[in-house]
Amino acid sequence: MDKTKKLTLTALIAAITTVSSSLIYIPVGFAKIFPIQHFANVLSAVLLGPWYAVFQAVISSTLRNLLGTGSIFAYPGSMIGAFFAAILYKKTKKLTFAAAGEVFGTGILGAMATYPISILLLGQEAALFGFIPAFMISSFTGALMGYGLLKILVRNKAIGGMLDENSTYHRGL
Repeated sequence: MDKTKKLTLTALIAAITTVSSSLIYIPVGFAKIFPIQHFANVLSAVLLGPWYAVFQAVISSTLRNLLGTGSIFAYPGSMIGAFFAAILYKKTKKLTFAAAGEVFGTGILGAMATYPISILLLGQEAALFGFIPAFMISSFTGALMGYGLLKILVRNKAIGGMLDENSTYHRGL
């Protein structure tokens, strides 16, 4: 897939994620849990690769914050989760590892990365591991949805070529 198609798909996934953010979210304290972002992270990680997945997460988080449907916590969780999902998929070529990378990256590392934001920028009291339960639930739900859709698309041979293009054997793409 050429760069124009990858950028177009990245923008499309980010747009769908942003639009759906006003419809599907779970408020937890001063964070908004958004499983569709994790769904989008798994899709873009598998279909587009690490840098486009992270770019999609940044675009989605920025637009959600500008539209008032997201919080500042969207940045570390979504970017770290998208990156881990893409790297694990790129190394293993297994959809389960992409989903697991999203859950680990967002649910644990991303949740821990929100701690300094909460304390330093927002002045909110928080525990270092306080965001992990909410982030884990959200990322697991979204990653499971992304995994399910990708399994269906692979089984029906709808995206076989796109998966092959992003393999480690085609590093020039």
